[in-house]
Amino acid sequence: MLTDLIQQPADKILALMQAYREDPRDTKIDLGVGVYKDATGNTPVMRAIKAAEKQLWEVETTKAYTGLAGDPAYGNAMIDLVLGDSVARDRIAAVATPGGTGAIRQGFELIKWVNPEATVWISAPTWPNHPSILKFLKMPMAEYRYFDNETRGVDFDGMIEDLSQVKAGDVVLLHGCCHNPTGANLTLPQWAEVIATLQETGAIPFIDIAYQGFGDGLQEDAAAVRMVASEMPETLIAASCSKNFGIYRERTGLLMAISEKADGQPLAQGSLAFLNRQNYSFPPDHGARLVTMILSDDALRADWEAELEEVRQNMLSLRTALATELQRLSGSDRFGFLAQHRGMFSRLGATPEQVETLRRDHAIYMVGDSRLNIAGLNEKTIPILAKAIIDAGV
Repeated sequence: MLTDLIQQPADKILALMQAYREDPRDTKIDLGVGVYKDATGNTPVMRAIKAAEKQLWEVETTKAYTGLAGDPAYGNAMIDLVLGDSVARDRIAAVATPGGTGAIRQGFELIKWVNPEATVWISAPTWPNHPSILKFLKMPMAEYRYFDNETRGVDFDGMIEDLSQVKAGDVVLLHGCCHNPTGANLTLPQWAEVIATLQETGAIPFIDIAYQGFGDGLQEDAAAVRMVASEMPETLIAASCSKNFGIYRERTGLLMAISEKADGQPLAQGSLAFLNRQNYSFPPDHGARLVTMILSDDALRADWEAELEEVRQNMLSLRTALATELQRLSGSDRFGFLAQHRGMFSRLGATPEQVETLRRDHAIYMVGDSRLNIAGLNEKTIPILAKAIIDAGV
């Protein structure tokens, strides 16, 4: 059997990480891997996480399983964080998952199970794992226009035109905030038009929110998700705690399914628990418990929110500094979009050849589609990157 396996293509981001590690140049800059880094290049453990772990060590008395859906307190805390009071709680089913990726996978599994003919529409471009999982599951998939490579903003007219063609029962995957990989976000009025289009077509929204708090603030980043959830009859939401709590390796996520009416919630809850049982039985609990502790303790939450705001402001400062330096070097404002984008990523708009030039001649590593991780920069590397971008002819 094993001799019949077919070699799969290497993950491009993992391959990029390996190439970066093997590069002997001491001037190299890693803008590829999608994790937050501080000015020293470290991905720190947040203060509130450290404090919660210390408390947990003192009081935890068992490592027994929680439940198929995870600890209900975690689900309730995350529902409050993402949705607030925008949707009646008795309409919402939720299960803990191994990270945001696990929530996406479980959501796709649910779609395939209930309606195998449904097409899942994804933005062009989107996070590479979205189409990868869909292809692996052999699910129908289509793209809608999203990013305008000329303006480096949202091609909203193209997006609405494509979404108008979606069939009833199809699923439209949307980024709740801080679009990955482009950093280009919809405005709230544009979100309202997207909602109206989905209502008209009968499509079901599936929102991936992995960067709440990294864009314009915790509440602001949740605003679009709350609009969709409150105005659509059914919504799926995949939430991740990897970035905003800094617990990447703890694999902490949540899948929410919002039914049209409260009487549909028990069936949805049981179905999500059943899917968890088939894939990994009980979800991991350590990260989820830390998140629950932070969100339910006033002091821990205040410290977490303060540090998260520091992270957000740092990324905004880096964006502004890079855009300003590029404007100085180029004598134009064509890089102004960098200051307008939100989240960890921006899509520079460079060609694959220019990206290769940046790697080969300047030891600057970014994904081939020119996605760069803003959090990989600091005040010393911004002038180096800016000059390299201009020298490469971007």
